[in-house]
Amino acid sequence: MKSVRITGGMSLKGEVIPQGAKNEALQVLSAVLLTDDKITINNIPDIIDVNKLIEILKNLGVTCSNLKNGSYEFSAKKVNLDYLKSDASIPRPGGDKIGRRRLDTHFVNLEKLGAKLDYDSKNRIYNVKTNGLIGVDLLLDEASVTGTANLIMASVLAKGDTRIYNAACEPYIQQLCSMLIKMGANIQGIGSNLLTISGVEKLNGATHTILPDMIEIGSWIGLAAMTKSEIRIKNVSWENLGQIPNTFRKLGIKILKEGDDMIIPSHNDGYEISNYIDGSILTISDAPWPGFSPDLISIILVVATQARGSILVHQKMFESRLFFVDKLIDMGAKIILSDPHRASVIGLDFKSELKATVMSSPDIRAGIALLIAALSANGTSVIQNVEQIDRGYENIVKRLNQLGAEIERI
Repeated sequence: MKSVRITGGMSLKGEVIPQGAKNEALQVLSAVLLTDDKITINNIPDIIDVNKLIEILKNLGVTCSNLKNGSYEFSAKKVNLDYLKSDASIPRPGGDKIGRRRLDTHFVNLEKLGAKLDYDSKNRIYNVKTNGLIGVDLLLDEASVTGTANLIMASVLAKGDTRIYNAACEPYIQQLCSMLIKMGANIQGIGSNLLTISGVEKLNGATHTILPDMIEIGSWIGLAAMTKSEIRIKNVSWENLGQIPNTFRKLGIKILKEGDDMIIPSHNDGYEISNYIDGSILTISDAPWPGFSPDLISIILVVATQARGSILVHQKMFESRLFFVDKLIDMGAKIILSDPHRASVIGLDFKSELKATVMSSPDIRAGIALLIAALSANGTSVIQNVEQIDRGYENIVKRLNQLGAEIERI
């Protein structure tokens, strides 16, 4: 288990270029299996989760050629069919320690399309087989992003029409649909929660560019505010950021727009949380798009620890995502964890610095939140299990050091 040592209390300065969106990359990379033709994908982030998926594609027989930094050409023309015909099984998902991540939305609706699910409850192994998928009307019980992506990819080559209602409509899904349309798919309703897909016989090659990662952009916003740093975030694709800028503005963080760049000025005088019009305490909660992303709740929480004012953070989707706050409390943050989903934060207004400590990262987003806390803290902190951060953030130590941070891997 690798660790990083962070010397906190330093103000950073400079500009950063966001990596390609992790969640989009995992979807569009999977879509290369839908055609024999060549697919070129640009702006692929160099992170553990994405690199593991590329290795899986190679093991399946997909040719993966690195054209230049972040750009790959894929060809699934010689997929190992014997491997696909073998008894391949899917284990339960792992990774982040944020609570249950049920797969019912995926499998129940694949069965409605004509697949057959066999679940080995003893070994927790899933097997899915089909002799062919047929379009049908689907009403999802939750607007699952990955569930929607899987059903879209299953439907584009199915026979007949498929309607997916209560579909997720995040930019990741819109981008996947855009790529599939370039490949020859017939998809209507992109950007809404009702998708209509008419199956086609064959998909073709295409070139696709992944959006900048909006979760990483939100992380940079929080980091700049907590460390009183001036940071320019280049080419953020403002039109795909949704609620992110305005949610951080509710914490009093200044966010400036210059072309497609975002500038976070130095908050030397701190930042003040706004209240609702009637004066009641601000609540920030997550929701499916266009609501605020659950992946940024951890960042909001840590940034609030040094704000002026109080806030209630309500994390609705995962029952264990807020359990990392005990580490922030150890650092001196004033947080009351009301239950697994809600935390009240009383901002310190930088009048009391967070204290350095040794901690471990339970998931990607908590990991970056703890890294932000360590960068603002007085003294030297150590974060263990830094591989969790590496799963979602490209060359994070190098990029922070280029801004003036003092971080080293140990």
